[in-house]
Amino acid sequence: MKIGIMGGTFDPIHIGHLLLGMFAYEDFGLDEIWFLPNGNPPHKQTKEGEEALGHRIEMVRRAISDVPYFRLCLHEAKEKEHSYTYKTMRELCALYPEHRFYFILGADSLFAIEEWKYFREIFPTCTILAAMRDDKDVGDMMRQIAYLEETYGAKISLLRAPLLEISSTTLRERAAQGKSVAYMVPQAVDEYMQEHALYRKGE
Repeated sequence: MKIGIMGGTFDPIHIGHLLLGMFAYEDFGLDEIWFLPNGNPPHKQTKEGEEALGHRIEMVRRAISDVPYFRLCLHEAKEKEHSYTYKTMRELCALYPEHRFYFILGADSLFAIEEWKYFREIFPTCTILAAMRDDKDVGDMMRQIAYLEETYGAKISLLRAPLLEISSTTLRERAAQGKSVAYMVPQAVDEYMQEHALYRKGE
């Protein structure tokens, strides 16, 4: 099967994540999209508790529950050590040799990928689907794609999806201020955040 990989902290997951997954699924004829919540991402300065990780996982579970081709994968969430993309993709290829993997990332990550740990080891494991951003025009994206393909033998395709100015950081800030996040996250996620008072000041 052709599997799209959506990794992230998903703190919280929002409709931008889901739209990226849907467009990747449709435009590249994928069979499934796997959402991989990070358990211990290297860019976070402190480790979170099991309860916070559990909330992030449950929000992903609820967000994707009604989409038959979306799957929750806890491969990284179970890791006690830092989760690195090269390691995750190498392990997934070993566990599921029958699958072809497509790693979904944003334009910013495409331009910064040479700063990732052992980034060269990512390219043989998957095709990268790079999503457009307003501040990166098509010409810049295509030049970066050509550079990475020629220099490292990467396989990269441009992913065109709706551009939404929604970030998990903004959603956490709104929740901390007691503001609504309706329409920016699935209703099930909104209800879960309210039920558990997630991101509220003092919680």
